[in-house]
Amino acid sequence: MSDDERSFFSEMPVQPRAKAGPLKDKPHYLGHRDRLRERFASAGADAFPDYELLELLLFRLIPRADTKPVAKALLARFGTFAEVLGAPVGLLQEVKGIGPTVALDLKVVAATAQRMARGEVQGREVLSSWTQLLAYCRSAMAFEAREQFRILFLDKKNALIADEVQQTGTVDHTPVYPREVVKRALELSATAIILVHNHPSGDPTPSRADIEMTKEIIEAGKRLGIAVHDHIIIGRKGYASMKGLLLI
Repeated sequence: MSDDERSFFSEMPVQPRAKAGPLKDKPHYLGHRDRLRERFASAGADAFPDYELLELLLFRLIPRADTKPVAKALLARFGTFAEVLGAPVGLLQEVKGIGPTVALDLKVVAATAQRMARGEVQGREVLSSWTQLLAYCRSAMAFEAREQFRILFLDKKNALIADEVQQTGTVDHTPVYPREVVKRALELSATAIILVHNHPSGDPTPSRADIEMTKEIIEAGKRLGIAVHDHIIIGRKGYASMKGLLLI
């Protein structure tokens, strides 16, 4: 380098280094997530209202957003935690923040809960596990948009050997064929059955058609030694037992 070049560069003003900007604050919801997880670990699920439990679930499904408003929007739309999980995928996606992937993940959680409830009655003496049976039926059917007619097939010890949806109908009607019900019971070597169907309206009160159809199945079963223990109607807010109501 020549003396002139050295002189030129020595006279250039030194540019001060730009100061590093302040570190960006972490999103506020990250600390909230940690606190919520700690509370769950120490207090358990019973200490949480529905919206906070739903928040915890959404943490895994929506990793980079504040899930509190999403949880509250879901509950505002559908009512309860159970009704959120029971809602159809299409309706879930109508809530802001819920895309196809999250909606499907919620249905996976619902299916997991249903499988757990079924495990409580599978292979057990059903009549002595009535509370667990109702919990399973409610998780499986209470929030369906269309009527389903389900049959629980029991062995001679009244243990559950099969659980099948025989028909799916409209919002207020399901066609049921007594011969087909009895035929399927014989195929499975069942000696007793429990009939279950849902009312999408939410009101589990049996209709006249429900009662008449049940009596037809009872008569068809009697001829072949198959007992009908009960016909349970499931609604979003409760259930009705025809036997408990002395209708059969």
